[in-house]
Amino acid sequence: MAAMGNVLHTFREWSLRHRKAVLAVLVILTLAYPYVVRSYWLSLAIEVLVFAIFAMSLDLLLGYTGLSSFGHAAFFGLGAYLLAYLTSTSELAWGITDNLLITLPAVMLGTALVAMLIGLFALRTSGIYFLMITLAAAQMLFSIAIRWSSVTGGSDGLVGVPRPVIGIGPLAVTIASREGFYYLVLALFLASWWLLRRIADSPFGWALRGIRENEQRMLALGYNTFRYKMGAFVISGAFAGLAGLLLAHFFWHAAPENLYWTTSGQVLIMVIIGGAGTLNGPILGAALMRLLPNFASSYTDRWQTVMGLVFILFVLFAPQGIIGLLRARRKEGE
Repeated sequence: MAAMGNVLHTFREWSLRHRKAVLAVLVILTLAYPYVVRSYWLSLAIEVLVFAIFAMSLDLLLGYTGLSSFGHAAFFGLGAYLLAYLTSTSELAWGITDNLLITLPAVMLGTALVAMLIGLFALRTSGIYFLMITLAAAQMLFSIAIRWSSVTGGSDGLVGVPRPVIGIGPLAVTIASREGFYYLVLALFLASWWLLRRIADSPFGWALRGIRENEQRMLALGYNTFRYKMGAFVISGAFAGLAGLLLAHFFWHAAPENLYWTTSGQVLIMVIIGGAGTLNGPILGAALMRLLPNFASSYTDRWQTVMGLVFILFVLFAPQGIIGLLRARRKEGE
C-alpha cells in the first residue's frame, strides 16, 4: 500500500508541473482509446464509466449529505427497467421510442419520483434505521421484478433493449457501434460529473455539508434540513437511474440483479474505497472495483480472496480512500 501511495504521489507531483501537457495527453488517449484496444477492453471502459456515474450519484448522498444508503441499487435497476419497458414492443408496454431525447429525461424523472416517494419515509429516520429502510425499499422492488413476470420478465428480466437513437426525424442517428456507444457514455459521464460538481460547489451543496457535520446546528440556523436531504436524495436517484439506463442499453437487458442488495453494497464500496465526499474518488473506486476482479481472475481462481485482502488493506491503511491517500502524500511532500 505504501508503494502504491508513493507511485501515486510521484505521478501527481509530475502532473502538477506539466498540467497542460498531461491534460492534452489524457484527452488524446481518451478519444483514441476505442481504436487502439480490443473490444474486451473497450467494454470494460464502458462499464467503468457507467458505474462511475452510479458511484458519483451515491457520493452526493453519502459523502456530501452523510446519509448511508444501502438501497441505492433501487434507482439503478429501476432506470434499466424503465428504459426496457419504454422501448419494449410488447402489448403491455408503451413502446414509445428508443430515442434518448425522450427516454433519458423520462427515466431520470421516473427514478426521481420514486426516490421522492421512498425519501418521504426513509428521511424521517437516521443512522441504521435509514440504512435499513433504503435496503427494504430496494429489496421490495427486487421482489416485484421477480414476481411480476408479465411486465418485468421475472428472473430473466427484460431482453431486447435496443441501441439508443439520438436526433429528430431524418437527423436521428442510431448508436449501433461499440465505439459510438463509448463516446456517448463518455459524454454523459462528463456531463454528470460537471453537473454534480456544480451542485456540490453551490450553496445547496455547502448546506448538505453542514447537515453532514451538524444537522442540529443547521436546524438552529433556520435551514429546513428535510427539504435539503430530500433534494439530495432525489438528485442522487435520478443520476443512478441514468447509469441504469446506460447499462441496459449496453447489455440489451434489464436484469433483476441490478436491484439486489449486493449491487448496493458494490457501489457503496466504490465510494468508500475511492474517497467519499470528493466525486473524483468514486470514479477511482469504480475503476478499481470493475478492473481488479478481471485482472485477478486471469491469474487465480481465488480472485475473491484477493478482493477481500484489498478491502482490508484500505480499511487499515487508507480509511479515507484513494483520494485521502493522495492528499496525505501531498501533505508529506510539502
